[in-house]
Amino acid sequence: MGAGRSLGRRFRWLWAAYAVSTFGTWLAFQAFPLTAILVLDAGPTQVSVLAATGLAVGAVVSVPLGPWVEFRRKRPVMVAMDVTRFAALMSVPAAFALGRLSFVQLLVVSVVVAAADITFNAAGGAFLKSLVPPGDLLVANARFEATTWTATVLGPPLGGTAIGLFGPVMTVVADAVSYLLSAVGIHAIGGKEPRPARTDAPARPRAGDLLDGWRYILADPALRPLFFNTILVNSLIMAASPLLAVLMLSDLGFAPWQYGLAFAVPCVGGLIGSRLARRLVARFGQHRVMLTAGALRACWPIGLAFIRPGTAGLVLVMAVELGLITCMGVFNPVLATYRLDRTETDRVARTLSAWSATGKATIAATTGLWGLLAGLTSPRTAIAIAGLLILTTPLLLPRHIDAPQHEREAAGSHP
Repeated sequence: MGAGRSLGRRFRWLWAAYAVSTFGTWLAFQAFPLTAILVLDAGPTQVSVLAATGLAVGAVVSVPLGPWVEFRRKRPVMVAMDVTRFAALMSVPAAFALGRLSFVQLLVVSVVVAAADITFNAAGGAFLKSLVPPGDLLVANARFEATTWTATVLGPPLGGTAIGLFGPVMTVVADAVSYLLSAVGIHAIGGKEPRPARTDAPARPRAGDLLDGWRYILADPALRPLFFNTILVNSLIMAASPLLAVLMLSDLGFAPWQYGLAFAVPCVGGLIGSRLARRLVARFGQHRVMLTAGALRACWPIGLAFIRPGTAGLVLVMAVELGLITCMGVFNPVLATYRLDRTETDRVARTLSAWSATGKATIAATTGLWGLLAGLTSPRTAIAIAGLLILTTPLLLPRHIDAPQHEREAAGSHP
């Protein structure tokens, strides 16, 4: 099974829809904070509240949507979430054109988009599992991962240029249009999708359904440690990100273009890692690759605490980020594939929704906490503490995981 293997016309439409919305998102990277600063004269506290509120409240709002998505056809849900994000984002340029844009509107839109993101991803994961044969899931997830890192490399520089020429509101328009195009692509997938039947409980929704995703994760001996590992690693990396910006741009005097370069170029590592993932799994096995890449990605962030001014400091940041992102490029598609394979078909949406909601809420809380920590100490100290904590996260990786379900079934049919 080669990396260039065709997964069919329907997957190509799904991949195209994912690519266009991902590029739109990265093109509009930091558009909301910049709109708040440049258009509404928001201060640092308001900008921090904007970033944290969208993640935290969006995660809470998405909680009841996981069980709702589980027992509905996934493509209509995905289209609805794309249209919702399009409408919410387009309200920003509309209000701006009328001179009515406010900080409260940016807060509301960020919450709606965050909740729609979680719901779309939950439905998308479940749909992918039904669309792609189990043996091709890693190929599919690696292509999504490569697309993400490509967009990360190209999107922010292009978006920064667009913001310089047209202002931040125009990049919000581009992001909105990307979701509309994504909806068109998902609709074009075609084919019949049967309505999922509820097999684990009565058809009438229950209040307890809201916790089903978390119950499923915490009861599984392999998913549970992976859940805690990824939540902790991602939240600590993201919590240190704004502090690194302060350290580089304010304390150490790096120019904005140097800061952008330091994080754009290393994203090539994500492309490399995502292309290596399938070959490494084929050679060393899923568990060994996930354990090794998961442990190696924890070794890099502590290096960011040792940045110094000048070229040497810039090179250090790029080297650390390259190592981290390459390891993530390997780990992420392997984890995504194992999680889909491990999760029962009628639990995928709830599980992914719970996983994503927890991640976003934890990032919001940790980012706020680390901002306070940096205020009490310094950005460098807070970054160092985050790096030291990340070093402990490999202890949360599972020592053993089962073989993928399709491999177990194949082994059972060929004694």
